[in-house]
Amino acid sequence: MTSEVSAPAVQAGGPGATAAAVPRRLIGMDRDDFAALIDDLGEKRFRANQLWQWVYGRGATSFDAMTTLAKSLRAALNGCADLARPAVADDRLSEDTTRKWLFRFPDGELVETVYIPTEERGTLCMSSQVGCTLTCSFCHTGTQRLVRNLTAGEIVGQLMASRDALGEWALPSQDRLVTNIVMMGMGEPLFNFDNVKKALRIIMDPEGLAVSKRRITLSTSGVVPMMARCGEEIGVNLAVSLHAVRDDLRDELVPLNRKYPIAELLDACRAYPGVHNARRITFEYVMLRGINDSEADARELVRLLRGIPAKTNLIPFNPWPGAPYECSTPEAIARFAEIVNAGGLSAPVRAPRGRDIGAACGQLRTASVRKRKKL
Repeated sequence: MTSEVSAPAVQAGGPGATAAAVPRRLIGMDRDDFAALIDDLGEKRFRANQLWQWVYGRGATSFDAMTTLAKSLRAALNGCADLARPAVADDRLSEDTTRKWLFRFPDGELVETVYIPTEERGTLCMSSQVGCTLTCSFCHTGTQRLVRNLTAGEIVGQLMASRDALGEWALPSQDRLVTNIVMMGMGEPLFNFDNVKKALRIIMDPEGLAVSKRRITLSTSGVVPMMARCGEEIGVNLAVSLHAVRDDLRDELVPLNRKYPIAELLDACRAYPGVHNARRITFEYVMLRGINDSEADARELVRLLRGIPAKTNLIPFNPWPGAPYECSTPEAIARFAEIVNAGGLSAPVRAPRGRDIGAACGQLRTASVRKRKKL
């Protein structure tokens, strides 16, 4: 795990303390980190809460704008810290109003983040890794090798840079454009647990970014040993990328299944902390023509999920260059949904969004590549 705060970047001794060569990046620091910084600067502890509200509550992009802080403290912060977000390398708007940003970090690595507005909500799909640990055969991201985990700051930074681009900071809370967050972008969040946990706790703090945990969903391909910790330590909604009802097929579609097969995965879902009928687990099921879309598959899905407070999202396959699959026909998807609904499970069909800009589910991929280690 990469820590947001390493060795102290300032010397103790008051607001005029000198800075070390590398400034502290405040985006991604939690309350304990803010308190440590203020202590290092020799300031009273209440200044940490003021700084927190400027950074995460108001989205300040300069210390000079922080008018409730003394000029001497602002000067000290200018010398030892920064408020940088990831840089916008590309910004694309779909014909359906979906928006996709390509964000670049200081080391040059790239991730994609997608904003999906509807009448009811505005959902931000955020990434947790550059590339992906997994190699799911239907997912374009899975064709990009894992480059590295994102830090907590790089995860939080996606939300803050999105708010910058949307002009959201000046809006009252009831008029927010980003109302929901899904950790469903590039990467497997539970393979970067510590940084994802820290980032989401920052995002959920009611005095800062203030996104309720009820409006945050984390999607996993089934990292069984980490699922209980996700429920206990983060407490967000859980989505599970299922996509098949037989182990032999899921082994092919989601290779992680070879380590954590369907029965073991579903046991972890039944035990997920806080799951109940009002807070159901979402099972994601991509519809692949002639692969997993038969009536028998639909009936088996109902049987497998019986007794789990659950709903299923049926996702029409979103094509990408060189993809080995085709999307199920509309008739097959409709019949599949009919059977699942009749079995007592909610089975909405997710309307594809952002296909024309490569922003739909399973289409995210960047040009970042894993660098060879020097011998």
